[in-house]
Amino acid sequence: MKSCYLVLVRHGQSEWNEKNLFTGWKDPQLTQKGIEEAIKAGNELKKMGYRFDKMFTSDLFRAQETGRIILEQMGTPLIPTISDQCLNERNYGDLAGLNKDEARKKWGNDQVHEWRRSFDIPPPGGESLKDTAERVLPYFENNIIPDLQKGLNVLITAHGNSLRALVMNLEKIHSEEIVKLEIATGIPLIYKFDKDRIERVS
Repeated sequence: MKSCYLVLVRHGQSEWNEKNLFTGWKDPQLTQKGIEEAIKAGNELKKMGYRFDKMFTSDLFRAQETGRIILEQMGTPLIPTISDQCLNERNYGDLAGLNKDEARKKWGNDQVHEWRRSFDIPPPGGESLKDTAERVLPYFENNIIPDLQKGLNVLITAHGNSLRALVMNLEKIHSEEIVKLEIATGIPLIYKFDKDRIERVS
């Protein structure tokens, strides 16, 4: 089996990122900065010589649009693309749409910190990172790993927490440590896949 590449990109800045709002499954647009981040990611990947055979993205516009812009910049806008809710951002439940500072005033800094940074404690009506991982990882194993095993180069454009769940699995990071990991918007994370072994290369 030939080696291939898996590239993860968190969507560019969204309007709600800019306003410091909990977003989750809400569906805001990209900001101009977010569009520019996607353009830069596409140009950098093209400059490094990457080409993709397939793209997976979430069911949310900001991830889909980021992926579309990346592929457009790379000159390959028509590759097969699959969108699925399993790759959606963590559902923030009752926090969605709230300013993070307002949420701290309502529930207290410690409680909001616990919801945001614990692995398995969800906010009211929402998901924990553990819950998010329980839908992301089976989808990855059943739908994306088979393409990598065929030698396809795969791009995933998704979200901070859905990608955090993937990185936890790919890099064998403990659940207590993964919650500290910040995934920046628009910065590609590149993995090489070779004989069922995945290693981070950038």
